[in-house]
Amino acid sequence: MGLRLLLTLIIGGVVSQSGWAVEPVPSFDRDVMAVLSHAGCNMGTCHGNARGKGGLKLSLRGDDPRSDYLALTRDQSGRRVSPAEPDASLILLKPTMQVAHQGGQRFRPDSPEYSILRRWVAAGAPADPAGAIRVISLDVQPRDVLITGDQREVVLKAVATHSDGTTRDVTGLASFDLSQPIANVLTGGRIDCEQFGETTITVRYLHWRVPVRLARVPDRPGFQFTAPPSRGPIDDLVFAKLNRLRMQPVGLCDDATFLRRAYYDLLGSLPSAVEAREFMAMNNPDKRSELIETLLDRKEFVEYWALKWSDLLRNEEKTIDRKGVENFHHWIKTQIAQDTPWNEWAAAIVSAKGSTYSSPPANYYRALRDPISRAEATAQVFLGVRLQCAKCHNHPFDRWTQDDFYAWANLFSRVDYKIVDNDRRDDNDKHEFVGEQIVFAAAKGGIDDPRTGQPRDPRFLLAAASVPPRAERLEALGEWLADPANPFFAKAQANRIWFHLFGRGLVDPIDDFRESNPASHPELLDYLAREFTRGGFRLKPLVRTIMNSATYQLASETNETNATDEANFSRAIPRRISAEPLLDALSQALDTPPRFNGYPSGLRAIELPGVQAVRSRDQTPSRSDKFLTLFGKPPRLQSAECERTDSPTLVQAFQLISGEALQQMLTADGNRIAALLNRSAGPSEAIHEAYWATLSRAPTPGEEAAALLLIRDGTSDHLRREGLEDLFWSLVTSHEFILRR
Repeated sequence: MGLRLLLTLIIGGVVSQSGWAVEPVPSFDRDVMAVLSHAGCNMGTCHGNARGKGGLKLSLRGDDPRSDYLALTRDQSGRRVSPAEPDASLILLKPTMQVAHQGGQRFRPDSPEYSILRRWVAAGAPADPAGAIRVISLDVQPRDVLITGDQREVVLKAVATHSDGTTRDVTGLASFDLSQPIANVLTGGRIDCEQFGETTITVRYLHWRVPVRLARVPDRPGFQFTAPPSRGPIDDLVFAKLNRLRMQPVGLCDDATFLRRAYYDLLGSLPSAVEAREFMAMNNPDKRSELIETLLDRKEFVEYWALKWSDLLRNEEKTIDRKGVENFHHWIKTQIAQDTPWNEWAAAIVSAKGSTYSSPPANYYRALRDPISRAEATAQVFLGVRLQCAKCHNHPFDRWTQDDFYAWANLFSRVDYKIVDNDRRDDNDKHEFVGEQIVFAAAKGGIDDPRTGQPRDPRFLLAAASVPPRAERLEALGEWLADPANPFFAKAQANRIWFHLFGRGLVDPIDDFRESNPASHPELLDYLAREFTRGGFRLKPLVRTIMNSATYQLASETNETNATDEANFSRAIPRRISAEPLLDALSQALDTPPRFNGYPSGLRAIELPGVQAVRSRDQTPSRSDKFLTLFGKPPRLQSAECERTDSPTLVQAFQLISGEALQQMLTADGNRIAALLNRSAGPSEAIHEAYWATLSRAPTPGEEAAALLLIRDGTSDHLRREGLEDLFWSLVTSHEFILRR
């Protein structure tokens, strides 16, 4: 063995006979694996595929060096590496296209990649010995890059630190992934940013990832930053970045826009005509702050935010049943009404046990019937972490490994159910439950790691130690989740609150926190998380802080510097009002209550506890039920905000033009139009009421003149019903009505 080692060292070039130091034998773990990643060999589209390609299967993005070593040196009788004749090795012939290769040419014979692989093969294709030097950190400089004008190229440098204290420039072996395709990756860490915009470059070396933010902005000579007066840290941080990007924020929105914005964001409804007139008539300089306080205390605030959480917690009738849905919904409303700290009621949900009728939060587990779905949903909803990829392999874009996934999933493996009764309506549907269930923690049980066939010790994410064997797992999970030192909860929920007020999270998507998806404003997210924690994890204080900022109150108009901005909050981004608030707004504007199957008339859409109280097969959905489905009310089958769709569609446009729901509201007996006719309102009175009831403002002189031609019967002051219907239709289908601006 000693002679063989000596020969290997001499052949590999660690030392020469003269004693001069020469280039060492490449390390399989640190060099060969890096080459495979840099060349794209272990990507999911190539040999990193679950089934491999061309008979060679590598671990995805190199997450398992040991199995890759065996695949390269032992499979196919070792034909992939030939130490006796290195240049005949398939590992060299195929990626250089000297032999047909479906993946095309990955590098050239005169490249550094070829040199590393050849020297490793010539040295006998050795595995790294136990205790070999390993990489313990990766640093990339610069980390935050801004280039202006005609400048396009940026050079990044990646340096690895090893366990023996040495460092090494690994730029040539690192991989560079862009979140937005505004640049091209060249050799040697050079990035050619060919378009204006922002992107995140994830620099990968082995299992290390470092995000780099890159922005290229127009030169804009003579740029002078101006912004509304700052009202605190939120504005300081947002405006500082806009100044750096040479992007001008717009001014504050007018009072009418703020009024509607605040009502929609906090209550999910329109202000009434009376409320709008009163607010607009006030001269109090603090009237916006006072309005926020008033709305936070309204019962609609509770109902609207309970709707948001019912979506996330999958509160729907098929798996939970109607009684369970209503109990769970009432419990959520109670927590919001009492402004219960979010960490406390989140802990109550994840540790819930008992009857799904008498212990409402236990319905959370009634909708999640297996450990995997519980693990994935809990991480996504409460921690902002998407673990799904780590179920089958180490996460390709984040730190999570399969070990992490199955240790986390095993926290939920002992959740079990006693089905007291199940009067399901469809005997062939095994996913339907109707009746009381008891959620309890079994004494035994575990979910097996498919690689070992054995369960992993349950462990929290990023926790060094496993949960004690005798600890009740869900109770321990609740305590960990509620701990103010939890590394995920405060940031994830602060980001979620910001999303509901702005339509976009600082981390976007809002439940996808990962190293390769950093926050647009990291310091701002840190500040919001601290404020959320300092405020006792309560919703209202953080909402109040955000809504009183100048950033929240910016107008939606654009200027030449921010017309394409959607991520830096230089303006409000108009977005379509979501399904339930839109239906309620139409009903309120026309004074026609919606009707939902299984509920009394007059119940507003935001008050609905579940999704569908009466199945479509049992009763044709009402016009209001159909409207909600068409405009994106989610079926609550996923634990994600993205299940709700607020994007406009052509079918929605047809619904607003001639759909039966809106037409019924316009023509209904006893609606607002009928009331105007019954009290013989004059043309001017009718027009002003229409505008205040729909757009929360008075008409302009030009709008009033146009409306007069529409609603009067000839030259008399007699009102035409058809004309009033046309006027109201034009107002409720306008962008000003259906968009939150």
